Amino acid sequence: MAGPRRDTRGIVDAGGLFVRVRFRRREPAPALRPYLEHYWLIDWDLDEPYTSQVVPHPSVNVVFQHFARERPGSGPGSGPGSGPSTRESRPFAEIAGIRDELFVQELAGRGRVCGVQFRPGGFRPFSPARSVADWTGRQVPLAEAMPVTDADLAAVLGPEDEDERVAALDAYLLAVAAAAPAPEHAAPVARATGLADLVRRDRSMRRVDRLAQAAGLSPRSLQRLFAGYVGVGPKWVILRYRIHEALERAEAAGGAADWTALAADLGYSDQAHLVRDFTATVGVSPAAYGRAV
Repeated sequence: MAGPRRDTRGIVDAGGLFVRVRFRRREPAPALRPYLEHYWLIDWDLDEPYTSQVVPHPSVNVVFQHFARERPGSGPGSGPGSGPSTRESRPFAEIAGIRDELFVQELAGRGRVCGVQFRPGGFRPFSPARSVADWTGRQVPLAEAMPVTDADLAAVLGPEDEDERVAALDAYLLAVAAAAPAPEHAAPVARATGLADLVRRDRSMRRVDRLAQAAGLSPRSLQRLFAGYVGVGPKWVILRYRIHEALERAEAAGGAADWTALAADLGYSDQAHLVRDFTATVGVSPAAYGRAV
């Protein structure tokens, strides 16, 4: 990796998000890079709530988070309507499996998130006993997948210094991987991550049978590989990456994208197919999204 990605793929209304929160991507330790895309760090302090929306990547995420919100009249010794007080959440961590639907999250008050985006296919060595498909569509406490302590949460979320948070994430994940060695997963992980990256980079990779041919696998074997190590099928990955690119290009065009040309560029047989997939994934039509941008 030359460094964390700088694109906005998957973020709906990236411009609106970035003016409200402090968003950074950071590179993990070298030993973790075959498995991780990047760390993503978000801090916010908002006067008014903001709803963020993301079209999820074909990636498992581990999310450490802590937030504080104001609620009226709830402070010690205060009566109803006597003014706002702060409600602090307890720091917690979740595993977020791949989601089919739009991920919608309200950000309010003050908060901090330190996230880990795994490469498609890269999560299995950190929780080797279970197929990655077991986490698909689920958002559950991290302890269900890998050990985590209050000390781990404090080390990741506590420091104000961003470098210290990144170092804590490195230390935590390196320790988890060392405690659960699974050399039998090394070869299929490398193959799954490589094939998913090929789909992301090569627009001509539009069909599962062609991807299977490139991998030297039968379509059935390719499906099994993706279920066990990515968590979704190869067709799903192909579609999701194309929708990500459509979102990014619409954002870059200020909403005035040429959807007919874009459909052709992304390998769709016609604009109607892109419109259908885009609407099903993002929740609004390309035309409505363009107007909002």
